Amino acid sequence: MSRHIQVTFDAHDPAALSTFWRDALGYVHPGPPGVTLAPGDDPLAAWDEFLDRMNVPKEQRNNQSAVEDPDGTGPRVFFQRVPEDKVAKNRVHLDVRAAPGLQGDERMDALEAECERLVAVGAKRLSRSEPAPPLSLGFIVMADPEGNEFCLD
Repeated sequence: MSRHIQVTFDAHDPAALSTFWRDALGYVHPGPPGVTLAPGDDPLAAWDEFLDRMNVPKEQRNNQSAVEDPDGTGPRVFFQRVPEDKVAKNRVHLDVRAAPGLQGDERMDALEAECERLVAVGAKRLSRSEPAPPLSLGFIVMADPEGNEFCLD
């Protein structure tokens, strides 16, 4: 039997990092438990109201955040606050499949366009690997706003 997974990031600012990954992946912030959101409602504002009702102190409100695939097929991504800085290369990273089925210049152009979009929302471009058939179709290495590496693939 297969298992569902959740990918967890350590973060200094879970809300900000979850917002970056929401935009990068086309995911959504889920609403609080027991709260039905109307179309157009802001899930983060709903969380603030929920946490007010639960008497959660303001200094604890950005301890965690999450984003989910709106289609329910991709893994949930969870962000937890930690005090320490990231000090080394990730041992695991995400590959964001930004050019499925494309090859050559068309593929690299699509990756470059996605790279530009993500830089505009806070990512940093680290390097580009040119296509080297048959083993590599080419990719771009990036870092999210807290320095976690990921690839546009």
